[in-house]
Amino acid sequence: MNMLGIDIGGSGIKGAPVDLASGEFTADRLRVETPQPATPAAVAAVLAEITSHFGGDGPVGVTYPGVVIDGVTLSAANVDKAWIGTDAATLFAEATGRTVTVLNDADAAGIAEMRLGAGRGQRGTVAVLTLGTGIGSALFTDGVLLPNTEFGHLEIRGKDAEHRASAKAREDHDLSWEKWAERLSEYLVRLEALISPSLFIVGGGVSKKADKFLPLIEGVRASIVPAALVNHAGIVGAAMAADEAGRRATVTL
Repeated sequence: MNMLGIDIGGSGIKGAPVDLASGEFTADRLRVETPQPATPAAVAAVLAEITSHFGGDGPVGVTYPGVVIDGVTLSAANVDKAWIGTDAATLFAEATGRTVTVLNDADAAGIAEMRLGAGRGQRGTVAVLTLGTGIGSALFTDGVLLPNTEFGHLEIRGKDAEHRASAKAREDHDLSWEKWAERLSEYLVRLEALISPSLFIVGGGVSKKADKFLPLIEGVRASIVPAALVNHAGIVGAAMAADEAGRRATVTL
């Protein structure tokens, strides 16, 4: 069975139809630059473009880079502040003419990794971290998700951790892999002290270069592995969430 998943990021909005059994895309991914400013109306227009591009009339899963409860977006760290309190599920349904399920982007990536990726079959506590414009997090215990954890906003040296240790922070400050690994190690040690996971799964586009920084991580007891689905996990997890919502979709026009 195929389902359309769309992943809203700080720099790009990406979508593709997903084979839910394998996690493979059944058509080439479409990426559109995230509008600036990334207002709800502007992003909704991009979602309409992506859904129109792939066609169909079935449910759509959409990720959002922040807290989402019952389809309403409640934080806006890396997008326009107008998102706070927006009924995104209704907005997207009206823009696309489709039934829409909205969830936190890292939670979506985590769902995909736990079912089809590096977390498959893992028990105990697993933390999935997405390193990109910010740091997203998804926390699972025995495969059960605790949504909207937002561990990227832990304070490290007086700043949100994502301002020091995200992939964007590495690029913005022109950090070597060694220097960035020091910052990432400090963050992981702090997070480990709070949640005691047995496994960290590190995702986001930078995970394609995991060999350059994961061997440099120090002081962390838990195992650390790169995400298997890399930066496709958000799209795959969004599609899975839409499938789960099924006939009781979050919003029905």
